Amino acid sequence: MKRLITRYILLFIIGSVAFAALFAYLGHRRFHEAGPTTVDLTYVLVKGESLRQISDTLEQRGMIYSNRIFTAGVRLYKFDRRLKAGEYNIPAKASMNDIMEILASGQVIQHKITFVEGWSSFEFIDALEQHQALTGDKPQIPEGSLLPETYFFPRGTTRQQLISQMQEQQQSLLQKLWDNRRTDLPFSTMQEAIILASIVEKETALPSERRHIAGVFINRLRKGMRLQSDPTVVYGIRQGRALERPISYNDLRTAHPYNTYMHHGLPKGPICHPGRLAIEAVFNPMPTEDLYFVADGTGGHRFAKTLQEHNRNVRHWRNIEAEMRKKTISEGSSPESSPPNRSAAD
Repeated sequence: MKRLITRYILLFIIGSVAFAALFAYLGHRRFHEAGPTTVDLTYVLVKGESLRQISDTLEQRGMIYSNRIFTAGVRLYKFDRRLKAGEYNIPAKASMNDIMEILASGQVIQHKITFVEGWSSFEFIDALEQHQALTGDKPQIPEGSLLPETYFFPRGTTRQQLISQMQEQQQSLLQKLWDNRRTDLPFSTMQEAIILASIVEKETALPSERRHIAGVFINRLRKGMRLQSDPTVVYGIRQGRALERPISYNDLRTAHPYNTYMHHGLPKGPICHPGRLAIEAVFNPMPTEDLYFVADGTGGHRFAKTLQEHNRNVRHWRNIEAEMRKKTISEGSSPESSPPNRSAAD
């Protein structure tokens, strides 16, 4: 009788071991086989989540076949303490093993945001607030303190962290240029260089003109001439927001610390966040005798050494404006008049 009982116990143990081995084999195969998803999906692993919570969420979203097999596999491979918080891309058909390795890699999705050269703090703040991958309160940004470029960051980055990164980028560029600057430039601080660069940035959208524009302003500063830059007047009126109408003669006579038609030297502060090329331009302006420039009707400018030559260029611009008004009237729109572009004009 004892032998019979012993035999049954032995058979039970062998059967249990065999069943466990079969279950482990099937589970192992399931853990490594292609997953149920047919498209790439995004998964956010929240900091502090337990392995069970992660497994349940993955199963609920249809990204794995079994939360139990995923949990067992992660523990078997000792990955349960290696999973890292962040936002991950999970490719279609990813196996549970693939997902485990992805969540342990730390290679989170990098989001992108592009800041345009010449944007004001108002425009920077608007872009930062609209980006859903950023967190944190509405930031305060000193005008002219950021370097406009394309930046990459993981989800959950705070707006202040990104602002700090942009400020560090600008300071790094400024310090390099400052250490190698020419000794004859008519500004004595990095802040003054940024103020001038911000004016250069707003005066032209053509990279090829920036050094030339900078050269004109450098000449005028050396001679004690007023800069007479329209964008400084607009900034003083709108503080970085669009004027949404042509600049007027009354605007040019409006007293404020940014009006370079009324005040000599640089304005109170930057009028935008200048880009790399505009900053480099004020440290390395084009050698020129030009003191004036005016729009040429093609997006660029005509430059002049003398007021007489400049006035001819202004008349040319006026003729272009007249033709534009005629065209506008013929198309049935209401024409708007504006003073000539008097940037860098007496």
